Amino acid sequence: MTRNVRGRLTIGLLNTYDRRSLREPHRRVIARCGPLCEAFDWNLALFGFPFPRDLRTPDEVANWLASTTSIGEDGRYTIELSDSGRLSIFPLPGRGFPPQLGSPVVTTRRPFQDCSVTVEEIAGRSLAGTSFLLLFGLGPKGIPSEFFEMSKIHFDVTARGKTLETCTAVGAVVASVSTAIRMLSSEKARD
Repeated sequence: MTRNVRGRLTIGLLNTYDRRSLREPHRRVIARCGPLCEAFDWNLALFGFPFPRDLRTPDEVANWLASTTSIGEDGRYTIELSDSGRLSIFPLPGRGFPPQLGSPVVTTRRPFQDCSVTVEEIAGRSLAGTSFLLLFGLGPKGIPSEFFEMSKIHFDVTARGKTLETCTAVGAVVASVSTAIRMLSSEKARD
């Protein structure tokens, strides 16, 4: 499959839910993101997940997930992500995000005014070669304030300040950015 974008696009899941033990919400959100990443050709990065010691690598996490879910063809999509090097695991960042993942983008219903971008801006910059790491917080309070300070780009997928449940927000962001990229690509092809 050929990539539709020049820049890489990555879902970044920040574990702000429970940092000591892996819980059902952790497992479910990873299981739901695997199919999205495969369907739209995105990558998946997990930050600060308290995986057991026997789950150290992306392959081990993907295989464990596949043994616990029916989502995404019984976890097959997450295994495919891992096999293709598109699943990454990191500790919660202290000073910044790994630069190889692209420019961090905080997804929020309350973007800082001077940091706010539109879906069209993300799509256009992606087509121009910029890679983006779109961040989602898993806890009930979303992304902690320190991560807002680490990112110069903030994105409200609703453009109206509306709250969305995490998996709904991830799906909306991936679908809207991917669709905007396709639309801009076809416009450029016609020109």
